[in-house]
Amino acid sequence: MSPIQPQPFFTIKATDAEVLADGPTSLITLLADADDTHGALTVNRAFLAKGSPGAPPHFHTRMAETFFVIDGVLQVLAGEQILTLEKGDLLVVPPHLPHAFAPAPGEEADVLVSFSPGIARFDYYRLLERVYKGEADPKEIGASSEKYDNHYFDSPAWRARAAG
Repeated sequence: MSPIQPQPFFTIKATDAEVLADGPTSLITLLADADDTHGALTVNRAFLAKGSPGAPPHFHTRMAETFFVIDGVLQVLAGEQILTLEKGDLLVVPPHLPHAFAPAPGEEADVLVSFSPGIARFDYYRLLERVYKGEADPKEIGASSEKYDNHYFDSPAWRARAAG
């Protein structure tokens, strides 16, 4: 009996990673998509400057989302709770749990974000950038909910946080 051959590994140099702007206060660095990892995970790095709105309330049905704070302070809606994560903190949001995230007021956040299992999501981030640049209709984001497993909703707790 021969051993099972493992899938080839994947690596990307920081200088080769695609960097997108999905707003004036947010950069997303695309690190590994599902096709790169044989479906194991999808990984990006999000830099959210002070005042960034971050990601609105949403949930995923097919994957968990993990946040690791590289630097700064991140606030995350998890269900109806608002958590504050600081440098070195990790949060895993399971499928179906409503969540949102943004830097804490007056702070910035540099966050490694991963999804497991991975689904091809890099085109979603490219769509966000095209919408920001006025090259795509914002309605395309809603129309892509099933494809990218992003399901948006309203959260009174997150609205109250944004209102101060």
